[in-house]
Amino acid sequence: MSHATQNVAVVILAAGLGTRMKSNKAKVLHELNGRAMILYVVDAAVEVVGGNVVIVVGHQAQRVRDVVATRAELMFTHQAEQLGTGHAVLCALPQIPAACRQVVILCGDVPLIQAATIERLLADHRRMQNDVTVLAVDVQDPTGYGRIVHDDQGTVCGIVEEADANAEQKRIKTINTGIYCVQKDFLDTALQNIDRDNAQGELHLTDIVKIGYRFEKSIGVMVGDDINEFAGINTIDQLQKIENMLQNRIHIKP
Repeated sequence: MSHATQNVAVVILAAGLGTRMKSNKAKVLHELNGRAMILYVVDAAVEVVGGNVVIVVGHQAQRVRDVVATRAELMFTHQAEQLGTGHAVLCALPQIPAACRQVVILCGDVPLIQAATIERLLADHRRMQNDVTVLAVDVQDPTGYGRIVHDDQGTVCGIVEEADANAEQKRIKTINTGIYCVQKDFLDTALQNIDRDNAQGELHLTDIVKIGYRFEKSIGVMVGDDINEFAGINTIDQLQKIENMLQNRIHIKP
């Protein structure tokens, strides 16, 4: 951890079961090349912020703790009820060290994320003096993903999910990766203002963007270079595909 990142914390969301994996094993414990997928995310986080990492656990919480403990001594918080991604981060807030001013939020099922990308997100967030910076990526087919929406002045004003998008919004090809860098003070305020007025009755982390817009906060978007780096795992087929990508990455490293 460098001096520049000692006041930064990372929160890793890792509480889900992942029912589409057709397994009773917590999703982040499924293995890629013989290692639990969460360990790849932990590797990237620790490289950037050292021990300032809070992992949100839920399903098979102790097993996830035990697996992570083989790699690093980190902090954990338990999300007893899965009430959405916003709720997961809300559970993590009390564990974030008081000295930390920025919070990077990662997903435990996105194992190809690189430390260099996290560092670039943080640098962009600081340079632009943003309250929240969304890590996005441009895709040819955005079907199924949350679109980054701008107002008439070009200001980021929200993230619209596929089910809620109108025809014009569905043509947007810049999508949310689910990775963010947020000022801690704003994150605390925003999470208190999220409601559960949606079909799932959950607290959606994406709502911090529209809340920031409403509060006239500075919202930025950093577009990542490699779409594969942000690929999430929800099915066994995706697990196999990402394992192949990981093997290729290892093979081409000098």
